[in-house]
Amino acid sequence: MDTSVFGLIAHAGIVGKLVLLALLLASILCWGVIFKKLGEFRNAENLNKKFSDAFWASKDLDDLYAKSEKYQGAPVAALFLAGMKEFRRFQAMLLKQSNPLDSPELENISRSLQKTASSEVAKLEENIIWLATVASSGPFVGLFGTVWGIMTSFQRIGQSGAANLAVVAPGISEALIATAAGIGAAIPAAIFYNFFLTKIKRQSLDLDGFSQDFLNIVRRSHFSSESNSKKSTEGSQHGFSTP
Repeated sequence: MDTSVFGLIAHAGIVGKLVLLALLLASILCWGVIFKKLGEFRNAENLNKKFSDAFWASKDLDDLYAKSEKYQGAPVAALFLAGMKEFRRFQAMLLKQSNPLDSPELENISRSLQKTASSEVAKLEENIIWLATVASSGPFVGLFGTVWGIMTSFQRIGQSGAANLAVVAPGISEALIATAAGIGAAIPAAIFYNFFLTKIKRQSLDLDGFSQDFLNIVRRSHFSSESNSKKSTEGSQHGFSTP
């Protein structure tokens, strides 16, 4: 009997082969998700940095809004677009509010930012559930294959009537391959699942921080417009105008 890994796999029963096939497919799926998500996070981080630099360097948000399409794929840019759409929709009403902190329009902008942030985080979380599933279930699937293989091995021993090491060892080795395969599939899945969770938490913090910055800009814009309006009114009453 061929005692190499491939020889033992070839000699395994139908259940053992099905278990190994399932673990192989799960491992291929996990590595596909891993490489895909690595590319997505790298792209999102690079675009976020470029957009943030452009945002803080820009003196005209409307101009940045017109150019923001080139940052498509950046979660922060998507957040900016959602906030600007809501801000421009209610801008006329915002300028008439006496207290922007209590204005329903500002609450609408805040809700729009929160909804978009949740949507962007959900996109980043997409498919990583497969990594968690394989990380938690892979060893148990492998253990099932091992238990089944050991049962089959003992049945063979009982049928042959011999229980020496030369008879027992190949069957046990064949069964343990399933456990090794389950652990081999679970380890990278668990490592990258936690790695991606850390990345997602960091992106979520960046989105929350940008939301607060954007709302502060809206508040300052409203205060500035309100102040200029009051100065203009007072100036006309006293016979002078303010720029």
